[in-house]
Amino acid sequence: MRRLLLVLALLIAGSKAIPGQQQQPLQQEQPTSAKPPNFLFILTDDQDLQLNSPAYMPHTLAWIKEQGIEFQNHFVTTALCCPSRVSLWTGRQAHNTNVTDVHPPYGGYPKFVSQGFNDNFLPVWLQSAGYNTFYTGKLFNAHSIHTYNAPFVNGFNGSDFLLDPFTYSYWNATYQRNHDPPRSYEGHHTTDVITDKALGFLEDALQSDSPFFLTVAPIAPHTNVELEQERGNPVMTEPLPAPRHAHLFPDAKVPRTPHFNPAQLSGVSWIRNLELKNQTVIDYEDHLYRQRLRALQGVDELVDRLLTRLAASGELQNTFIIYSADNGYHIGQHRLPPGKTTGYEEDIRVPFYIRGPGLPRGVSVDRVTTHIDIAPTLFELAGIPLRGDFDGTPMPLARETKSILHEHVTVEYWGRAVLEGEFSRLGPHGSPTMPNNTYKSARILSNEYNLYYSVWCNNDHELYDLSTDPYQMNNLYSRSKVRLLGRPLAAVLDRIDALLLVLKSCQGRTCIEPWKVLHPSGDVRSLKEALDAQYDGFYKAQPKVLYSVCEDGYLIDAEGPQTGYQYRDGLSWEAWT
Repeated sequence: MRRLLLVLALLIAGSKAIPGQQQQPLQQEQPTSAKPPNFLFILTDDQDLQLNSPAYMPHTLAWIKEQGIEFQNHFVTTALCCPSRVSLWTGRQAHNTNVTDVHPPYGGYPKFVSQGFNDNFLPVWLQSAGYNTFYTGKLFNAHSIHTYNAPFVNGFNGSDFLLDPFTYSYWNATYQRNHDPPRSYEGHHTTDVITDKALGFLEDALQSDSPFFLTVAPIAPHTNVELEQERGNPVMTEPLPAPRHAHLFPDAKVPRTPHFNPAQLSGVSWIRNLELKNQTVIDYEDHLYRQRLRALQGVDELVDRLLTRLAASGELQNTFIIYSADNGYHIGQHRLPPGKTTGYEEDIRVPFYIRGPGLPRGVSVDRVTTHIDIAPTLFELAGIPLRGDFDGTPMPLARETKSILHEHVTVEYWGRAVLEGEFSRLGPHGSPTMPNNTYKSARILSNEYNLYYSVWCNNDHELYDLSTDPYQMNNLYSRSKVRLLGRPLAAVLDRIDALLLVLKSCQGRTCIEPWKVLHPSGDVRSLKEALDAQYDGFYKAQPKVLYSVCEDGYLIDAEGPQTGYQYRDGLSWEAWT
């Protein structure tokens, strides 16, 4: 198998030092065996990047981030756990998996199965390539004590899954090992339970001469969820750390950024109507923030124990270790109650660290990557030919990479926003959810621009220039007199909307190179190139992204135009149409 090295040209073009870190030479870990590399993937639940929780995890930073690469512009494409995880494990956008929610009919494990993915996702593919595969922790929502064997999850040599309705109970979790019946761990802290299970699977993996793929997916720092005794309804409160961590960080508070409980209203749709929080709510949100940091300490210890054992085994230098989260999290930004499900930075940016053979140490890369890119990346690192149905592209890690530089992220969501925490049960409408949270959006990021554009199902629009408005407080969409990127705002909006029209229904290569759909000649490959004035008429004539109705799932009839026009040199705009 070919040796794996970092593509230094890409790193030099898109990397910079990690702030506050002493610089180290680009030392590379060299593999210690001729077999394909192993993979250890640690996937947390709802872990923020923007609120700075990784800074409270010294073992994770020391073992993984500082010994490898941080992709600092890594995004999820759906800010909700089950759709995000299905996209991660298939390499496809949610509009191509059609798993868009956490429970049926639009999501959850039953929808994953009905879409045919139980026979066609990453662990199955890796097993076919000769890998032993293991998994412990949360897989998908609605993977429950009633559905775990309908059918059993395919693709794993060993598994021990958390099951609903006890997945998020820190002290009353239920796990289900291989094909055994579910087992309750009432009275045991779930992060300690999963640590023992992960170490056990690592021992199993190390006994074989085959390469291994081990995923460890703790629930921290997700909120705690218990069932009401009277009605059986789920009650969502703050995370519950292990007692040994309960006293930590007594002075920590949600970062007081300009968009934390702002005096000025921001956003659109239902977010525009959120009330200013009183001090009681703010105090509770600070408490929830501290509980999240405390709950992550068990994960940090898990990382330390796993990598200590891996180092002792002699396999550390032949193993890629990845650390990330299924989606981000907000607490109080834009006056929002705790939760995810929006397209704002807090919810779509997540930590992503990777160390392994051939990779330099202590490097931070600012090129755009997404969860859709993870499966192609693992394929390339393992020496497996890429699949044609991948919507993503490998991250730039292999010597002979097929990575395609992209400046865009497709962010999409359907259904209700989930409001979390104690006060969210008494939310704006007396409900822990908000309807009509369906939207399509594009995050566009390069050295020259930093934009977020969204179209909601009620046809509200947002446009933020994060280079001057990093907290997304000033919606530019209706400011007709504004100039942006040296052009009238309307001209920029025409280009971004046309890009989003491609991305909202893209498949495979068109998700990676959407400008080629608009300009088949390949002359335009970026927003900057599309802004040339010669294309003004073409983009002005494009169909616009819009919805006919708000739906809770991906229903084509509600999604408006699906395709636009292609630019043909020398033709009038009438000919394009």
